[in-house]
Amino acid sequence: MRVLVRLLSTLLALAAVAIAVVVVLEVAWHWWRPEDVPLLAPWPRWRETLAGLTWDSVPIRVLAAVTAGAGLLLVGVVLAARRRGVALHDPATEVSVSTSPRSLARLVGHRVRAQDNVERATVTASAKKVRVRAVSRMETEGELRPRLLESVAELLAELPLATTPKVSVVVDSPKDRR
Repeated sequence: MRVLVRLLSTLLALAAVAIAVVVVLEVAWHWWRPEDVPLLAPWPRWRETLAGLTWDSVPIRVLAAVTAGAGLLLVGVVLAARRRGVALHDPATEVSVSTSPRSLARLVGHRVRAQDNVERATVTASAKKVRVRAVSRMETEGELRPRLLESVAELLAELPLATTPKVSVVVDSPKDRR
């Protein structure tokens, strides 16, 4: 979601820059040759059209509604893209501490990869759940999964997490396919 916010911000900034460039070019062109037709935008026609509109006109009300809707949509997207941290126990009443889900996943990943017979592992974490996907060529899921669950649970117990996330471990082993 944060990528969407960054993309929208970039697109809106580029649109604002493009409009500013057109306005600067039109103003410079009109100062240099006031009797000629506009360079890029037909602003005299726009001026005549806008002169005939009032605040009670239907096009003005529709434009206001569309602008308000777009603004509310952008606010909703930004609020949905907030950082989601993993809360830790506060060391003092005035201090609140959190870590990123990526840091927690990296810590769990190091512990899982250090286990015997784990060839590789991927870990995703959030404040509510830690998902481990490990690959082993030497052991079956029934042999390795309990050991990984225990190891990850021990690690999470050692950390000063405010709430302990649920742990999900999946082991992919060629021995299970036989």
